[in-house]
Amino acid sequence: MTTASNIILDTTQIQQKIRRIAYQIYESNSSEKEVIIAGIIGNGYIFAEKIVAVLKEISSLKVTICEVQINKKKPLEKVTTSIEVTDYKNKSLVLVDDVLNSGTTLIYGIKHFLDVPLKRFKTAVLVNRNHKKYPVKADFKGISLSTSIKEHIHVEFTKKEAKAYLV
Repeated sequence: MTTASNIILDTTQIQQKIRRIAYQIYESNSSEKEVIIAGIIGNGYIFAEKIVAVLKEISSLKVTICEVQINKKKPLEKVTTSIEVTDYKNKSLVLVDDVLNSGTTLIYGIKHFLDVPLKRFKTAVLVNRNHKKYPVKADFKGISLSTSIKEHIHVEFTKKEAKAYLV
């Protein structure tokens, strides 16, 4: 994955997408006092942390981050969060993941939050692949790609860099 020809988003582009998504989240929650950013374990949570950092910089919103623990291989297993249900009940929440492929991970994450009354619920992804088998959409997305079913998107976050590859 070191070939430049496979890179679909470089560090600068990903930073721009994070900033744009943060502004969109702020705009859709401008009348709120607080927003919960719930990142799906792994890259979804790292992506959520980066969105939270920008939100705190650009807005006066109280921003709480939450890690959503979901077994991506067995999504029917119980989904848990790093904060209590009472901490996001009746609040605005954005569920974040790095790549929306088939929609399986996102739909089971959404299912968990449907059991809780929320004021507003949105989803955000860095890359939307358009291969959904579930009726789920990203309200905020960095980029939409029409790829073949055999192609995969791999997002890599390090301390200094971020890249998205088509493999």
